[in-house]
Amino acid sequence: MPKELVAPNILIRRMQPSEYAWALALNNSEVPHVSACADYSFPRFVESAAWAPVAVRDSKPVGFAILFLAGSTYASENYRWVAARYTRFLYLDRIIVDPAHRGQGIGHALYEQAIEFGRRRAPILTCEVNEKPPNPDSMRFHEKLGFLPIGHQTTEGGKKSVVIMGLDLAS
Repeated sequence: MPKELVAPNILIRRMQPSEYAWALALNNSEVPHVSACADYSFPRFVESAAWAPVAVRDSKPVGFAILFLAGSTYASENYRWVAARYTRFLYLDRIIVDPAHRGQGIGHALYEQAIEFGRRRAPILTCEVNEKPPNPDSMRFHEKLGFLPIGHQTTEGGKKSVVIMGLDLAS
C-alpha cells in the first residue's frame, strides 16, 4: 500500500519492524478490548497480515491496524468464524489508537484506508466488537461507519463474547 496522507498531519503506511515494540506495547495496554500478543510472536503476526497500516503524526506512530484476507492461516477463533461463512473477505483483526491521540480522526483515517484496501480485494470488511466485556464506544464507532452485525461468537471458554460486524464493500 502506498504512503498516503489521509487527514491533516496523518500519514498512513505499512508498519515498519522498528515500530513493532511500540505497537506490541500499545496492543497489550488495550487488553481486554484486544487480545494480548507475546513479544516473540508479534513480528510474525504483523508480517503474516495482508496489511498492517500504521498512522503517523509528526513522524511518530499514533495508531495501527492488522488485517487478514480470506485464505490466511491465521488461527483466531473470530477469523475462523468469518472464514467458515465467507469465501472472500477482509478481516480487521485489531485497530488501536494511542489514548493520547484518540478523538482526532486517527481511527477513522485507518478505517478509510482499510476500506479502500478491501474494496480492491473483497466484497466485505469484517471485524468484531466485544460485548463481554462490553465496548460500547467501539460499537458506536462501527455503527457510524455503516457496519452491521452478522453474527455472535463466544470465546475463551465463555469469558468473552463478541458481535461479528460486516461492512459491504461491493456498493
